[in-house]
Amino acid sequence: MDFALSQEQEQIREAIAKICARFDDAYWLKKDKEGGFPAELHRALAGDGWLGIAMPEEFGGAGLGITEAAVMMQAIAESGAGFSGASAVHMNIFGLNPVVVFGTKEQQKRMLPGLISGKERACFAVTEPNTGLNTRKIKVKAEKKKNRYFISGQKVWISTAQVAEKVLLLARAEAGLTLFYTDFDRGKIEVREIEKMGRHAVDSNQVFFDAYPVPEEDRIGEEGRGFEYILHGMNPERILIAAESVGLGRCAVTRAAAYAKERIVFDRPIGQNQGVQHPLAANWMALEAANLMVFKAAWLYDSGKSCGAEANAAKYLAGEAAFDACQQAVMTHGGFGYAREYHVERYLRESLIGRIAPVSPQMVLNFIAEKVLGLPKSY
Repeated sequence: MDFALSQEQEQIREAIAKICARFDDAYWLKKDKEGGFPAELHRALAGDGWLGIAMPEEFGGAGLGITEAAVMMQAIAESGAGFSGASAVHMNIFGLNPVVVFGTKEQQKRMLPGLISGKERACFAVTEPNTGLNTRKIKVKAEKKKNRYFISGQKVWISTAQVAEKVLLLARAEAGLTLFYTDFDRGKIEVREIEKMGRHAVDSNQVFFDAYPVPEEDRIGEEGRGFEYILHGMNPERILIAAESVGLGRCAVTRAAAYAKERIVFDRPIGQNQGVQHPLAANWMALEAANLMVFKAAWLYDSGKSCGAEANAAKYLAGEAAFDACQQAVMTHGGFGYAREYHVERYLRESLIGRIAPVSPQMVLNFIAEKVLGLPKSY
């Protein structure tokens, strides 16, 4: 058993931290206030070749594993960028896994280099208003006529749809759920941005398709097997969200501890009081425990082993630990924790993402109860 990062993985963490250091608190405060995609961070990571960290080398990627991707995404979140920064590149890491695994060589050659180089950005269109996590029941239709499919229906909570050039889309064709990776033409698609409480640097949207044409050559794999292909990327997604949650939680604890050392009340730093230091110590322990599960799940995935329970557990533990840490960071700052200029209120708002997405805590508990403990299905 080896719990240490390899030298290469440490170098990845250091390199990402160095890039992220160019985007300070003032940068993310402005993004939080004004919104707007963090294109500068996206370009910086693309320029150094990081967007393809888990993509095949033959198409310009680094060919590394989800473990290395988790190291990268955690470092981005931990820098203070939080989910605003991590979500800007999250799709690159796991989103096109179905293309890597199930796409033809022609498709891989055509679809992957643009995403890896940063010349193209992609959004992930699966969720629908009336289905939520019940993906098998999605209703967006893909009607085939000759060599084209025509997509009609509504998707919701689609990140980066305001800026993306491509879309990975799951729709219902005649044979069943079918996956496409195609152009995202906002001139022919209605995109409505959702106003939300956090992560303002990365937009979330409702998307409406009305007989939107998709060439047959943009279909990934066989018609009717799209759900199977999407499932292949769900465990990596949970692992990466968990890694990002740990990173954000660590950032919050570090900032709270620094404030507790400096804030003097009753002629002593508030961090000298056990009522302040003990909760932060507990937060640190919870985050480190969650982190062990994150990298156990990543190791299992990269080793070709079953990791469903571990990936879901990592997502649950990290989401809860990050939320608790960010909430405690606000409380440590007292009234100033409520002020934007101290940043921790942004961390708290963003920490909810790791609890809600991509699967709710309750559904994770259902999964563990049924698949691990062998209890009857409850839903």
